[in-house]
Amino acid sequence: MKRAISIIVTLALLAWLASDQRWKMVGDAFASITPGAFAAVAAALFVTYVLRALRVCDEFRDDVNGRFGAVLRVILVHNAMINIVPFRGGETAFPILLRQVFGVPIVRASASLLWFRLQDAFVVGVLACLVWPGLHPALRAAGIAALIAAAWYLPRWARAPHNWTAGGSRIVSTLGKLRDIFTEATGRSRYGWWWTIANWALKLGVQGWLLAMLLDTSFQTAFPGAVGAEAAAILPVQGVAGFGTYEAGAAAALLYSDIAMKDGLQAALALHLFILCSAVATGAIAWLFPSKSTLPETPAAGPARK
Repeated sequence: MKRAISIIVTLALLAWLASDQRWKMVGDAFASITPGAFAAVAAALFVTYVLRALRVCDEFRDDVNGRFGAVLRVILVHNAMINIVPFRGGETAFPILLRQVFGVPIVRASASLLWFRLQDAFVVGVLACLVWPGLHPALRAAGIAALIAAAWYLPRWARAPHNWTAGGSRIVSTLGKLRDIFTEATGRSRYGWWWTIANWALKLGVQGWLLAMLLDTSFQTAFPGAVGAEAAAILPVQGVAGFGTYEAGAAAALLYSDIAMKDGLQAALALHLFILCSAVATGAIAWLFPSKSTLPETPAAGPARK
């Protein structure tokens, strides 16, 4: 009941904010889009959540034991949290939920989350270099080469033998232990890069399609705007729900296609709100259906009491 009341209060607050006349321009941006197109975009976004859940199942396959529904719930709640909690605070939901549901140590889950985010950054960075308009071919090639080299080298550096934990100061020893944990995270997944590439290809493709409809332009024109928005969104520091940096990244990329800054910001804001509403809605639904914990001390997961 408390969860339902919390969701009702949140929806009422959003409705009150949306009633402000200054949001009318956002509504106007959606006016030309058919309900079928909205449904297709929402369905595609949900598939990206499924791909992320599959990546987590692959990474923690020995812990989740095939409980895909519980992993998907973790992803949906985590995705909602990172969209509404400022300054990346929502990222803490991932290790906490994995600890609560599957008993995964928080440090281990945090290391895997860091590797997930680095993989996301590398993939989006390569795409940004590929499609960013007006970029000199030499810089484009250099950027792609540097990102691919860093993505290849980082896990190998982590797995290289070291003596950080042997003697020395406490700080160096602690860093050595963290490096060992990160090493485990980079080598556990079997298909992590493929899940990451599939997720971002679909996510950016559908966002580019929606942005093209909002701007009444071609997909080729709008796609760099979607990539620019997501490139800005993966910055380590964000405002509330990422507002500001997301729109700026999209509008900056669209400027090269002669899309006025005002129009680019307005369309990016509409796109951002749609993604935010999708994340909050699916996260709220998932939150209403808690997953049973597999921790030994949890009665629901232990042997039946006589």
